[in-house]
Amino acid sequence: MGIKALLVLADGTVFEGHGFGSEGETIGEVVFNTSMTGYQEILTDASYRGQIVTMTCTQIGNYGVNEEDIESAGGIKAEGFIVKEACDFPSNWRSSSSLAGYMKKYHIVGIQGIDTRALTKHLRNFGAQPGIISTIDTDPLNLLKKVKAYPGISSFDLVKDVTTDKVYAWVQGCWKWQCKGIGGSGVGISNREKTNPQSLTPNPYHVVVYDFGVKFNILRNLVTAGFHVTVVPALTAAEAVLDMDPDGILLSNGPGDPETVTYAIENTKKLLGKKPIFGICLGHQILGLALGGKTYKLKFGHHGGNHPVKDLSTNKVEITSQNHNYCVDIKSLRGQVKLTHTNLYDGTEEGMQHVELPVFSVQHHPEAGPGPNDSTHLFGRFGQLIQNGTF
Repeated sequence: MGIKALLVLADGTVFEGHGFGSEGETIGEVVFNTSMTGYQEILTDASYRGQIVTMTCTQIGNYGVNEEDIESAGGIKAEGFIVKEACDFPSNWRSSSSLAGYMKKYHIVGIQGIDTRALTKHLRNFGAQPGIISTIDTDPLNLLKKVKAYPGISSFDLVKDVTTDKVYAWVQGCWKWQCKGIGGSGVGISNREKTNPQSLTPNPYHVVVYDFGVKFNILRNLVTAGFHVTVVPALTAAEAVLDMDPDGILLSNGPGDPETVTYAIENTKKLLGKKPIFGICLGHQILGLALGGKTYKLKFGHHGGNHPVKDLSTNKVEITSQNHNYCVDIKSLRGQVKLTHTNLYDGTEEGMQHVELPVFSVQHHPEAGPGPNDSTHLFGRFGQLIQNGTF
């Protein structure tokens, strides 16, 4: 099962288990994710920078990992990983490594063998909080001192850690599955193939994406919707973006407290009214702050691939992928925006639309990766907004 490891939370709660992945020590905000699959996409999602992820599904790692199912360059972005049981013998034709081997490659510390159900209930009751995983120091009092000295996720600008350092074009669309028969036996193998951008519906529109920790699947969905996509670093000045003469601007997802990303808020203020804007997750929160609104922190956040969200314009319910600890207080923007989406679990705000400007945003992840694809139509809505100049 591996060497002894401890998880110690800031409130003094201790869980004892076994280490997997890399040996060492890691600290971050402990959250739980309710997805049953997609652990590789979750670990490589830059929005999880600063967080230790707990999976509520009891066995993780069954199908291994591969070189394609990633959501950012440079490997794992989460600070640590907590599971009930890590599968050491993955079975999938695409697998190139075990989960533990993948974590070791990127020096990520994990713990398994703890009661993740009890941990999840604790976080629901008392809220997400800092925690530390260690395989090298198993003295709970020492670890508690370390975690209490941790200033918390709101003390850091985590976007600077994960954004790109250069401007680049993105041309890959969403993957598609093709079934190819073997020897006429009727047995097929599904092969995931990357869509050819030239085969997509032509779209003359150019979108600039601010990379606050952008997921690759956002970029793939934009290309599949027909956009020409340019990605820019988070620190790029608004004037430089306008010099590119884009038809629209997308504010991406990313990690941490939106109030720490002051430069993004200021740049967004300068872009309002100049170009159509679409915000996703952290981009939604930055947009709310740029409009003069407020954000607040949820007790334990929304993380998973099974959150029902109601689209108030259609009255349809979509099952969504989510990963956020903060929300926009729509009441603080009264008169400027209208609420477009609500979370049916707890009634929190999930989307907004400006009453005058061509600006809209959502808190959930329409690109999924992992998760359901119910909300991918929002990328098409962005195209319609650019084309018509209005909703």
